Amino acid sequence: QVQLVESGGGLVQPGGSLRLSCTVSGNFNPMYVMAWYRQAPGNQRELVATITSGGSTNYADSVKGRFIISRGNTKNTVYLQMNSLKPEDTAVYYCSGGGSWGQGTQVTVSS
Repeated sequence: QVQLVESGGGLVQPGGSLRLSCTVSGNFNPMYVMAWYRQAPGNQRELVATITSGGSTNYADSVKGRFIISRGNTKNTVYLQMNSLKPEDTAVYYCSGGGSWGQGTQVTVSS
């Protein structure tokens, strides 16, 4: 079983930055593709970014050029650096990997 715990969410003004972290424990395979998703109220959960064990990344068009996904040196930590945040980025952000999900962390972008 894999456990994922997100942290780093909060309230930020438009144009600001936040860095989300996801720490993975348990029966974790570093070969897992790791991902960040988000879900805004009334919307479906959407894929934000993915990263392979080799470091290849993919992003949703809505966050390209603003968000950066990365992995820690031990591969059991995944980060999401979010820059130039917009009100439409407001959502609960979830980390996922190996078929497991974290509990989510709230990101609110508002003045």
